[in-house]
Amino acid sequence: MASPVALVLDVVELTKPRITFMVVVTTAAGYLLGAAHGAHLIELLHTMLGTALVAAGASALNQLLERDTDARMERTRNRPLPAGRLEPATVLVIGAGLGLLGTVYLAAVVNGLTAGLAALTLGLYVLAYTPLKRVSSLCTIVGAIPGALPPVMGWAAARDDLSAGAWVLFAILFLWQMPHFLAIAWMYRDEYRLAGQPMLPVVDVDGAGTGRQIVLYALALLPVSLLPSVVGLSGPAYFAGALVLGIAYLAAGVYAARERTIDAARLLLRVSVVYLPVLLGLMTSGY
Repeated sequence: MASPVALVLDVVELTKPRITFMVVVTTAAGYLLGAAHGAHLIELLHTMLGTALVAAGASALNQLLERDTDARMERTRNRPLPAGRLEPATVLVIGAGLGLLGTVYLAAVVNGLTAGLAALTLGLYVLAYTPLKRVSSLCTIVGAIPGALPPVMGWAAARDDLSAGAWVLFAILFLWQMPHFLAIAWMYRDEYRLAGQPMLPVVDVDGAGTGRQIVLYALALLPVSLLPSVVGLSGPAYFAGALVLGIAYLAAGVYAARERTIDAARLLLRVSVVYLPVLLGLMTSGY
C-alpha cells in the first residue's frame, strides 16, 4: 500500500503542475490587462484559484481517458494510472470534483462569464481535444482553443465582458501554441506512432507539411503579437520587444522546418517557452 506522501505526489502528478501553473499565469496576465481601473488583489487570487482547480481537473480527466495510450509511451508510462498506482474510479472522482469545484467557485466569487468560459475550456479539452488525438492530426488545432481561453477568462474576471482585448489575447495564445506543440509532437513522434495517436508529424512522414505549418503560424503570430499596442493594452516598449521576440520565434521555426531534426525541434520548444512569459511580462508592464 502506498504511503500518504506517495499518494499525495501521485495526485499532484495527475494535475500536471507545470501546465496548470502556465494556465494560471496566462489567466493572471489576462486579468491584469483587463483591469483598466486597477486590479483588485483578492479578486485576482479568487480567479487564479478557481482557474487552477479547473485546469487541475481537466488534466486529471485527460489522463483518465488516455491511460491506455500513456501506457505505450516511454515518457508517460510511469504516470499514476498506467503504472497502476491509482484506480480509474478514483481519478474520475478527483478530476470531475476539481473541475466542478473550480467552476462553481468562479461562479460564486468572480462572475458567471468567467465560470462559463471555465466550463467551456474544461469541456473542449476533455471531450473534444482528448478523444480527437486518437483519430486526427487536427487535434492540435482543436486543443489550441481551450489552451488560448485562460487569458480570456482573466479578462472576463476583471471586466465581465469579452471586448477586443480579450480576443487579441486569445489570438496570441492560439497562434503561439501551434509551433510549440508541433515541436513537441516532432520530438516524440515515434512514441505517438506507437501509441496510435496520429499527430501531424506522425502522418507527415517527411516533415515538410509540419515545417510549413510551424512557419505559417509563427509568421501569423508576429503581426498579431503587435496588436496590444494598437488597441491600447501596451505601449511602444512592448511593441519593440514583441517584434524582437516574434522574429526570434519565427527564425527558430524556419530552422526547425528546414532541418527537420529532433535537435531543431527542441530548440524551437525552448524558444517557445521563453517567448511567452517574456511577452506577457512586457505586455503587463504597461510600457
